[in-house]
Amino acid sequence: MQPTESFNVPRRTLDVEDYIDIVRRHKGWIFGPFLLTLVASVVGVYLWPDTYISQGAIKVTPQQVPQSMVPTAVNQLMTDRINSMEQTILSRTVLTTIINTFGLYQRERSRKPLEDVIDDMKRAIQILPVATVGGPGREVPAFAVQFSYEDRYTAQRVTQDLISRFIDQNQRDRGNTVFQTSQFLKDQVDQAKKELDDIESKLTAFSIENNGRLPDQVNSNMAQLQSLQMNVTALDNSISRAQETKMQLQTELRITKERLAALQKDPVDNTTVITQQQQQKSERLAEADREIQGLEQTLTTFRQHYTDKNPDVQAVVGRLDAARKRREEIAKDESALALASAGAALKKEPVPVRVSPATQREMRDLENNIQRIQSSLEAKDLEIEGANKDLKRTDESVRAYQGRLESVPLGARQYGDMVRDREVAKDKYLGLQLNYSKALLAADMEGRKQGETLELLDGASLPQTQSEPKRPMVISFGAALGLLLGIVIAGAREIKDTSLKNLKDVRAYTQMAILGSVPLLENDFVVRRRKRMAWLGWTTSALAAAVIMAGSVVYYYISKR
Repeated sequence: MQPTESFNVPRRTLDVEDYIDIVRRHKGWIFGPFLLTLVASVVGVYLWPDTYISQGAIKVTPQQVPQSMVPTAVNQLMTDRINSMEQTILSRTVLTTIINTFGLYQRERSRKPLEDVIDDMKRAIQILPVATVGGPGREVPAFAVQFSYEDRYTAQRVTQDLISRFIDQNQRDRGNTVFQTSQFLKDQVDQAKKELDDIESKLTAFSIENNGRLPDQVNSNMAQLQSLQMNVTALDNSISRAQETKMQLQTELRITKERLAALQKDPVDNTTVITQQQQQKSERLAEADREIQGLEQTLTTFRQHYTDKNPDVQAVVGRLDAARKRREEIAKDESALALASAGAALKKEPVPVRVSPATQREMRDLENNIQRIQSSLEAKDLEIEGANKDLKRTDESVRAYQGRLESVPLGARQYGDMVRDREVAKDKYLGLQLNYSKALLAADMEGRKQGETLELLDGASLPQTQSEPKRPMVISFGAALGLLLGIVIAGAREIKDTSLKNLKDVRAYTQMAILGSVPLLENDFVVRRRKRMAWLGWTTSALAAAVIMAGSVVYYYISKR
């Protein structure tokens, strides 16, 4: 029969007996790696220095004063502040100080640069939140500080130092924040006050320079102007009444003088002379009085609606002045005519007439009336002169107020801008002043430690057991890894070995019936010697492994003391 290549023949399915045979044939390759990794794991895990973790807790005490009454000047969330403090405390300078203070990492410092040692210490420090209120991103009511080191007492001292640094750093940060906020607001308040004072000075100077012409004085100027115009009207009426009274007094004086002259000339016919002279009243003088009265009424009406600069008002004033001059000229002519008539009558030869007592009394009364009328005329002249002066002053005041009202639009925009700038600067100053007051309250609150603070919740613990290494787990993992490695080696050797091991292989691969089997005959001395050597080797290896592992354990406990 043609032989079959071994690599073309599929292997038969193995059963439990086959696996037992494989283990028996390759037991050295299976248990050798197992023993080696077990020894290595035990030695390594007991020579690995212990690491102790000390932990302390810090609680966040909220602000004692309600924020609705005294708002805080620190607007940063506690989580952000903790992260900021962590970056500060874990900085190179601070960690170098801690390392030098407590004499940490002596072996590492002799082998590695300081930067690597600092990185190792950063990895040994953990900042962990204990609880979170209100979801992520909100304030943390407490957090833990952990430090791992091979000496548990040193770990406790370093942890306590880190906790103290966190508490002190929080106090310094809040104090600096409040101080910087207060200083910033104080500078802003001073700057705003300076700006407000400058604007107030400019506005005051502008108000003094343009007093009476400011936009906010328009109503008072209008009221004053209306009052002055009413005074002008009243003065015009008073002057008109005084002039009318004066004309009546002049007429009465002229008539009285004519009567007296008539009595002195002809005491008998004086009644006839008086009657004739009364009938000789000038029609021109009456016409002039009527014209003046009409013009005065027209001027009063115009001044109630227009200013004195109006062309119609000025035209009426000119006509009134011209009418008054004409009336005075007519009155002078009448007075001159009357005196001339009286003088001509007195120059005639008097007729010796016996004057009766009644006539004498009448003449004395007429002389008294002449004196009274002359006194009244002088008083009216003074009254008219005073009224004219008052009218002149009032007209000047009216023109001044009219000039103010007309010049208001010229500076209205500039004045409005200045007033608006003042209001803006004032609002800014008051707002900054209010914020500065709040900042001072916040600073006082921080000084009394009534704000949000960090307080010690749990002191740094003294660890009783090491956190690393976890020896049972490491040893178990090493033994399992060695056993797995031995099984892999044994499996590889079994796959590589293509020889027939037992009768099952012969029947499976040759497809022949087995009539019998001849056992392998070996020298008994050689077989016993081989077994003794195997047992000696395994025993020696086991004892050496036990001694090595025991020595590492003893060294661990001795060095631990």
